[in-house]
Amino acid sequence: MDTRKPTSLVWNTNYKRLLSYQKSVIIYDLTFHFCKRFISPKDRTYDQMIQAARSGKQNIVEGYANLATSKEMGIKLFNVARGSLFELYEDYNDYIRVRGLRVWEENSTEAKTMSQLAINNSDPQYFVTLAESRNDETIANMAIVLIRQAIVLLHRYLDKINENFATEGGFREKMTHIRINMRKKE
Repeated sequence: MDTRKPTSLVWNTNYKRLLSYQKSVIIYDLTFHFCKRFISPKDRTYDQMIQAARSGKQNIVEGYANLATSKEMGIKLFNVARGSLFELYEDYNDYIRVRGLRVWEENSTEAKTMSQLAINNSDPQYFVTLAESRNDETIANMAIVLIRQAIVLLHRYLDKINENFATEGGFREKMTHIRINMRKKE
């Protein structure tokens, strides 16, 4: 009889510390709330927006997990996340445009206030609660501000990964270096 205790998996959840991930969770929850309230489930946009928000969030998780063994794959997945967020950004802009609603200018009081709220708060429920008493124009603009922030944060993180890769290499380069050193010792 095997008396060994099963080993437990250690999950690396450091991706949750990434500000881009934190913003993407808020964006997903806010988008889900927005779609439920203002878009018919029969409209293809309903599914598209929720899936773009989900893809933005999930590809950050997957990209982070892949960085340990393949910086190249991690970078690709972070770029997929960024692309999904750009898609969602356009969906919100389209929603506003075709309904004749007002887009907040980047330097408007509303956009600056929302930007500051997003900098100071990373609780998704806070933003969903805030959205419950707001109209579609306001919520769409809130999401646009958050998406802009997430995209900027992803861009900065990608720059950092690329810089690190340029100086240290990736998993393949490290393994090659180990093999070369082993051959020299033989």
